[in-house]
Amino acid sequence: MKNEDAASRPLKDCVAVVTGASRGAGRGIAVELGAAGATVYVTGRSTREQPAGTYGQLLALSDMVTVPGSIDETADEVTRMGGRGIAVRCDHTNEEDVAALFARVEREAGRVDLLVNNAWGGHETFNGVFEAPFWEHPLANWDSMFDRGVRNHLVASRCAAPLMVQRKKGLIVTTTFWDRGNYLRGSLFYDLAKASMTRLAFGMAQDLKPHGVASIAVSPGWMRTEFVLAGHKTDEAHWQERPELARTESPRYLGRAVAALAGDPKVMGRSGEVLRVADLAREYGFTDIDGRQVAAFEM
Repeated sequence: MKNEDAASRPLKDCVAVVTGASRGAGRGIAVELGAAGATVYVTGRSTREQPAGTYGQLLALSDMVTVPGSIDETADEVTRMGGRGIAVRCDHTNEEDVAALFARVEREAGRVDLLVNNAWGGHETFNGVFEAPFWEHPLANWDSMFDRGVRNHLVASRCAAPLMVQRKKGLIVTTTFWDRGNYLRGSLFYDLAKASMTRLAFGMAQDLKPHGVASIAVSPGWMRTEFVLAGHKTDEAHWQERPELARTESPRYLGRAVAALAGDPKVMGRSGEVLRVADLAREYGFTDIDGRQVAAFEM
């Protein structure tokens, strides 16, 4: 029975923090960590009582009244899947909020084994334009993608790293998008932000390696997030009726990649790398929720 439990709940002793987990990639990661038995601190700004109020432009483009998802709903799903979900409201642009988050985790759990950097403000200024030369994109995109994107990852990592270094153990995962160094045509700001996140993971790995702590960037493909589904006027139950979504994957595909890395005793050997979910699926043998091993999304 003990061996069965270890096989079905390989992360039962893992304490994880997943930032930006109200919806999308963060929710998918948190849920899959829960399925593997982890204790997951689910963070973000959207609660059941008060959704984040900075998505007005995107909501209008998506014909949505309110932003979907909340940290409370994600935490409940983590627990339902077999882990322990703990919702903590945190504005990841606020250093005091982030410091308080990690102080709470240390106080309650005594450690942090895994930090998943996923809080991303880039969608807050999305104006519906996917492809345009850089001089036609608003400078507001810089603020949302760097000040409320890349910086979020750095601030959280600065708080988590000392706790991991103290124990000589831990993993920091940074969600990004990477296509073998190809330019993400049509959005210079997005390209720069994602490249910065990838480089951030690499740079942190150099400082953390002597202390036995790993840092890895993980790149999903085109995910069927709540906003993507809304933009295509469909939902998770009917997306296959939209041929243009054939190359998409669920956010939980990314979650399974993160769970596989977190459970790999040899993960230090991957530190500093940027890894694609599709490649990790083949390596670790997992599939998406529909049983497919979705091919890597390439430009």
